[in-house]
Amino acid sequence: MSENQTPSSKDDELVSGVIIEALPNTLFKVKIEPDEKEILAYLSGKMRLNRIRVLVGDKVSLVLDPYGGKGRIMRRL
Repeated sequence: MSENQTPSSKDDELVSGVIIEALPNTLFKVKIEPDEKEILAYLSGKMRLNRIRVLVGDKVSLVLDPYGGKGRIMRRL
């Protein structure tokens, strides 16, 4: 990978967390496991297409935004 390319989603590190609140428009508040920090997360496109339901209390794995804004939920554990 050259310097000008951004890393693909396969290179991103997955972090586990627990859904603590469901918000409108498939947004969720997630408590990240290692540091007990709460972030805002959204569903990935594949989860929306396959209509995978995520409920409060579910364990999920997510990819954190490199800028610290939001996370993308990749799978339900």
